[in-house]
Amino acid sequence: MTSQGLFIAGTDTGAGKTRVTCGLLGALAASGRRAIGMKPVATGAQGQESDLLSEDAAMIAASSRLAAPMSDINPYCFHLPISPDIAAALAGVEIRPERIAAACRRLAARADIVLVEGTGGWLAPIGPAQTMADIATALDFPVLLVVGLKLGCINHALLTAEAIRARGCRLAGWIGNRVDPDYLLPEANLATLERCLGMPPLAVLANAPLATPAAELAAAARHLFGAGAS
Repeated sequence: MTSQGLFIAGTDTGAGKTRVTCGLLGALAASGRRAIGMKPVATGAQGQESDLLSEDAAMIAASSRLAAPMSDINPYCFHLPISPDIAAALAGVEIRPERIAAACRRLAARADIVLVEGTGGWLAPIGPAQTMADIATALDFPVLLVVGLKLGCINHALLTAEAIRARGCRLAGWIGNRVDPDYLLPEANLATLERCLGMPPLAVLANAPLATPAAELAAAARHLFGAGAS
């Protein structure tokens, strides 16, 4: 692929991957960059089985501001809000990373930058012997880690970062997202995360889940994609 790309992983379900993906897409669009988002696998979609729509995928499509078939933005979509491997098995579907890579190439032909949001955590299963990490490896994009700031997130973040590097993927950076408004001593925990991950956060987002933080992520977009994202 000639486009730049980024795989957005999370420390857990609900860490804020969609919020960060949409925010980065908004920041890139505001800077004049042609960016498009992708949600390869979605569960918990609404509608009939023959016409399912994922809310996350719809938000990503709207934030992209570039037209593309939803079948490329979200190749695999399932009704039940459960683990992707179980959802796929119930639907009689095999999630194939090579099909996702092909859809990503088609999106890359439309844009300068492709942002790919994972589902669940880094090792969320997508089949009997594969996980979301296999999708990231197939795409061969650097990885941005979204850390849902709550009790236990330090362990989750360090385990995820270690697993990302163990797969031979490059950890491009991390973003903290305040998912728990009552999280105690957040600054001390952020300092621990920075020390243990070996890099400062590209951004720390306030606890405002309904807000799309494009302005807050402008500096992160510049860091990840160069001076053009200003």
